[in-house]
Amino acid sequence: MRKKVLLRVSVVILICIFGLSACKKNVGTPEDNAVTEEVQEDEMPEEDVYVFGFTGIDMENPYFITLESAIREKLETEGPYSLITKDPASDPDLQAQQIREMIEEGINAIFLCPVDWEKITPSLEELKEADVKIINVDTQVKEMDYVDAYIGSDNREAGYICGEDLISRCPEGGTVAILECPTQNSINDRITGFEEAVALAEKGFEVVRREDTNGEFEKALEAAKAIVKDYPDVTAIMCGNDQLAVAAKTAVNLEGLKQVIIYGVDGSPDIKKELKKSNGQIAGTAAQSPISMGKTAAKTAVGLLSGEEYEREIYVEVFMIDKDNVDMYGVDGWQ
Repeated sequence: MRKKVLLRVSVVILICIFGLSACKKNVGTPEDNAVTEEVQEDEMPEEDVYVFGFTGIDMENPYFITLESAIREKLETEGPYSLITKDPASDPDLQAQQIREMIEEGINAIFLCPVDWEKITPSLEELKEADVKIINVDTQVKEMDYVDAYIGSDNREAGYICGEDLISRCPEGGTVAILECPTQNSINDRITGFEEAVALAEKGFEVVRREDTNGEFEKALEAAKAIVKDYPDVTAIMCGNDQLAVAAKTAVNLEGLKQVIIYGVDGSPDIKKELKKSNGQIAGTAAQSPISMGKTAAKTAVGLLSGEEYEREIYVEVFMIDKDNVDMYGVDGWQ
């Protein structure tokens, strides 16, 4: 009886051994190994790739071309990121349409320079609803609560140093015309800073004309032509940016006036070339750096999306470039 029991136990043990061997052999087949490797490959996380959008005010303006290029260059060094650029051509309605297009294209964040700082609000709401991070660059939107980060120049200071320079050149005071653009808050701040400075002059400056140029060269040129025709003895023309200053200079030259003093803001190569001329009417430009601004904006955006700490507001330094120091900055590019 005992022999029979032992025989049965031995048979059971042998069956188990063969069964386990068969299972092990099946797991190790090339086919099964291939399936296992395929699952592991599918489960590997893909590298994060962010898609950014850029909407400047007017991509025919060299300033915004330079700003976009600086952002693109910095993004390329930060990682495998892509940048979608749209040109609203100073049209707020077109800008709104293009922002909707970029949302549909799947952007994670947008570098935004508003054509109209008030009309952009509905687009800000759409961006927030789509969970797109907003990096407001150069000129502020009116509703800053929508913005995740702002990178720009101290625009009020830019206008202020132009006003200070005018006072030093014309201590006896005089008359001033202004080329502005109320839809762009950066220009509003520059004009405000300029007026605050000249208001402190011992002998005052009278603003005889101010014209809305919509930030466009052609409109600025027509406005400047009208100004110098009506006020040929105007002391100075303060311009919201360098593009408007070039328009003012063109109008002054066409009228054959030599004594008019013209100020711009940006520090563009075109204005710096004018400053090199001995008989030019450009007195100076309150310079900012679109290169530095663009690189800072790109770095901030990547940090924001990556969950890193970042500064919500960054102001890039402005400084006066005139005939005395233009050689320090060169005329072939932006600083």
